[in-house]
Amino acid sequence: MTAAIIVAAGRGERMGANYDKAFLSIGPRPMVAYSMMAFESCADIQQIILVVRRERIDAAKGMAQMFGISKLQQIVAGGAHRQDSVRNGLEVLPPEVQTVSIHDAARPLVTAALISETVRSALKHGSGVAAHRMVDTVKLAEKGTVVSRTVDRAKLWTVQTPQTFSVPLIRQAYARLKETGQQVTDDAAAVELIGEPVRLVEWAPLNLKVTVSEDLTTAALLLRI
Repeated sequence: MTAAIIVAAGRGERMGANYDKAFLSIGPRPMVAYSMMAFESCADIQQIILVVRRERIDAAKGMAQMFGISKLQQIVAGGAHRQDSVRNGLEVLPPEVQTVSIHDAARPLVTAALISETVRSALKHGSGVAAHRMVDTVKLAEKGTVVSRTVDRAKLWTVQTPQTFSVPLIRQAYARLKETGQQVTDDAAAVELIGEPVRLVEWAPLNLKVTVSEDLTTAALLLRI
């Protein structure tokens, strides 16, 4: 069985205020609803765990009912950091779940097709991480805005979510984070730290992450709202 953990507990500080970002509206729906609907429609996902800020749990329940999210099994409170929120989601996975797809609600353009691709990779290789190749020329500036050198982009990828893993693998990775106190910005980094390979799943660069307020408009345009 494969479950999804949708992380929607971020505060959106880079949007210039202490927003509850996942619940900002894009057109007629809160941002997190788009991710939930994509996972709901994906045949490779059987259960959904939603992680939100504690004060948003009741609102999240109502939202799930409004949009017909029948796969939602549990809503749990997030932690101080993203990895704490993911860990809280992992802790409530039932024993029959052997594969888990972790997704940031700040990526509302995720599709069922992309989710399925990462699940297939995880079932075969233990991991499947949405990513796309760098197309821009990349400069390294070690001091301020002065270019140190041009980096070869041929081997560079930008990594997105969903990131899908076998449950034993990602639990081992998160147990190591807890032991060492290390901070990571994505789940793949946690797996890298225990020396296990991470398999990338190449995808088109339309899986936008909403980071600043202008991204809400761009997401709405891409969603054709």
